Amino acid sequence: MNKVTSSSLRLDSIDVFRAVTMFLMIFVNDLWSLENVPKWLEHSKASEDAMGLSDVVFPGFLFIVGLSIPFAISNRKKKGDSNVLIIRHIAERTFALLLMGIFIVNYENIAEKAMVVSKYVWEIGMVIAFFLIWNVYPPNPERKGFYTALKVAGYLLLVGLALIYKGGDPENPSWMETHWYGILGLIGWSYLLGALTYVLTGDRLAWAIAGWLFFVLFNLASFAGTLDFLDPVRKHVWVVGSGSMPAFVMGGVVASVIYRTGRNAASNTFLVILIVFGVICLAYGFGTRPFWGISKIRATPAWVGICTGISLFAFAFLFWLVDLRKLRNWANVINPAGTATLTCYLIPYIWYAVITLAGISLPLYLRTGLVGLVKSACFSLLVILLTGAINRIGIKLKI
Repeated sequence: MNKVTSSSLRLDSIDVFRAVTMFLMIFVNDLWSLENVPKWLEHSKASEDAMGLSDVVFPGFLFIVGLSIPFAISNRKKKGDSNVLIIRHIAERTFALLLMGIFIVNYENIAEKAMVVSKYVWEIGMVIAFFLIWNVYPPNPERKGFYTALKVAGYLLLVGLALIYKGGDPENPSWMETHWYGILGLIGWSYLLGALTYVLTGDRLAWAIAGWLFFVLFNLASFAGTLDFLDPVRKHVWVVGSGSMPAFVMGGVVASVIYRTGRNAASNTFLVILIVFGVICLAYGFGTRPFWGISKIRATPAWVGICTGISLFAFAFLFWLVDLRKLRNWANVINPAGTATLTCYLIPYIWYAVITLAGISLPLYLRTGLVGLVKSACFSLLVILLTGAINRIGIKLKI
């Protein structure tokens, strides 16, 4: 069962899944601006045995990263790329995500009183630099030099921002540090491990599952204390999230490999397989919960199992709805979030900075309870619509 069939064509449900997840990510990221937010929507504390909606979105996104990897690498191979070129591309994408992640997490730790500019001006400059460097420029040979100059200007802007950066304690500020790499950095590390694993395993399902199980069991062993003898190494080199985050990515990779190698992929058989795997993951998650609880912050085995199961169920539903039933027009309004995800993710950073500098603040009644939740949902939709608008004028990030 390792021969790729015509099912290797890209699935529309992956883009829709990514768009829905991105809508939810912007929504939950805006909850900080509200009052009286229902607890089930928020992140749970590290000390709690609990999980809110905010704790499910990031694993879902990592799962989608994994879903996309086999199709993306297969397309590159069809174009004639060797494994060396593919690994180089993987490294470049990882570098871009890590660089952006480090800058964003340092912004969050900025010591504004020690800075020569407002933290919000620094934030706007950071995002502008990202757009200059990773924008998709038109393939115009006559303007290639100009586009290269814009990319160089972006890098120089990042260097300038790094030089004036002050973080931590305003009385004793420090320079930029890696901290925890930020969300984009965690995606970068997880993508790197998942993509390299797929380069090694390809569409050989048994090997892909073995790669997935390696990260799942690494995470389990870390909590069980089996890997304590590696503590001296842990300080310097470790699998991101103790294996949890690449486990989400590899879960998505396995789902795509099953589809790509299945004889009856475009049928209900694939749905049954996804649901069975989802049930197994939920059983694993709830089975390990009594030992370490459910926690995103601690990246417990229960969080890994339950969120992977939820992701498999969500993908199964969208595959049935979008690819089998051909009902995808409902998602057209959020389509930019599925095709220009990085652009969509970064726009709120400029939005928050601009409205803060302008002194704009919504009345409390628009930021409280149900009305506030509607406001955040509308904000998420507005960001996606704005992403679509700037895409049409030629602004779209791609790494």
